[in-house]
Amino acid sequence: MKPLTSLTNCLLLSLFCTPVIAQGNSGRPNFVLVYGEGAGWVSTSVQMDGADPNSKSEFIETPNLERLAARGLIFSRGYAPSPRCTPSRAGLVTGKSPGLLHMTYISASGTEGRDEELAASRKLLPPAPIVELPAQETTYAELVRQAGYTTAHFGKWHLGRADPMEHGFDESDGANNNNAPDGARAANPKEMFATAERGVDFMRRQVAAGRPFLLQVSHYPDRISRNNPDEMIAAARDMDTAFGQLLDALDELDVANNTYVIFTTDHGTQGQGLNGPLSNGKGSVLEGGLRVPFLVAGPGVRSGEWSPVPVTALDIFPTIAELSGNADNVSAEVEGGSLAGVLRDADARVERSREEIVFHFPHYDLRNAGPATAMLLGDYKLVRNYVDNETRLYDLSADPGESNDLSAELPDMVEDLDARLAAYLQEIDAQMPRPNPDYR
Repeated sequence: MKPLTSLTNCLLLSLFCTPVIAQGNSGRPNFVLVYGEGAGWVSTSVQMDGADPNSKSEFIETPNLERLAARGLIFSRGYAPSPRCTPSRAGLVTGKSPGLLHMTYISASGTEGRDEELAASRKLLPPAPIVELPAQETTYAELVRQAGYTTAHFGKWHLGRADPMEHGFDESDGANNNNAPDGARAANPKEMFATAERGVDFMRRQVAAGRPFLLQVSHYPDRISRNNPDEMIAAARDMDTAFGQLLDALDELDVANNTYVIFTTDHGTQGQGLNGPLSNGKGSVLEGGLRVPFLVAGPGVRSGEWSPVPVTALDIFPTIAELSGNADNVSAEVEGGSLAGVLRDADARVERSREEIVFHFPHYDLRNAGPATAMLLGDYKLVRNYVDNETRLYDLSADPGESNDLSAELPDMVEDLDARLAAYLQEIDAQMPRPNPDYR
């Protein structure tokens, strides 16, 4: 930890030691959440692990994300709820896992259209998931709006055809998916900057009115060649520039010290060299598909440090609830845990409804080896693949690339973790793949 002057200590003690900060007209903290699209663990120039110099990009520069990291806390083991877009976004706004929501894939068929012709060659049939966020699910926008916050979502929604305004956001630019509001498929960089500008305008109006606010800005996908380094660098630069617009506005409006800024992404990427030493990428429950950048800055947050605590986007809902003074209104069904303690204290723990963190993805996708479920418990990760009906065990502290299967060496641990996983899937009535009668 960096040394602090006595004056800095006094300021921290007087301003930043309670969840609700008495500053500005509203007396409550603001929230800005930027949700990236398909950016892997090393898709930025921020070093994700303080002990691993290879945990940042060798060729992508993101100075504004570095600026956020210097102000706040980097979670070395930050995870998306799923290796795919729609399920991750559902988990983010509700605090519930995609498995519990039955929102485990991007299409109602459970497979991408181009995969249907391959069905006869696949041993299993994936389930048909929900792709429209149910109206009865409470989002963090609804939670804080009930407490007097003004809320907005701009950018990629991808949670069905209902406008985000039907899910607690006072303002939005529509129920967008991979297309920009103007219908363009090539949404970047024009729409990325326009989305940021909408967010800046929203913040200006709320600050002028003295209202606390929650803003979510969700980037569109980079319509680029994943094998073209120049295009990848340009797309990352555009994303970072748009992010810098939001940080500049917070400084200009003099509310940066009273605003929590969160940056993370919805899954790993398919691009070469963008998931670092991790295995696989988008569509896979291996680390390359799930472990993503995860940074938080704001009042009382430890600055310029790394945390080894495993966290997921499910934790953002209860974190916002606690920091806004609404922790008592969080449903017992929310599976995430508040990060408020960890943000301030390196020795704090995240309290969740269960110890394990589960990623249920019962679908064929890209090069993912078929439907699978993964579970984290401490440094260990169990992966169950349903095609071969096998489990594999990895010690992520020593083997983040998941190259050394320990299941034969630690059979008792495999048995324990597998039993925990089975109990969880039964408890949430998880949708499972089933035998394909037409399999050849």
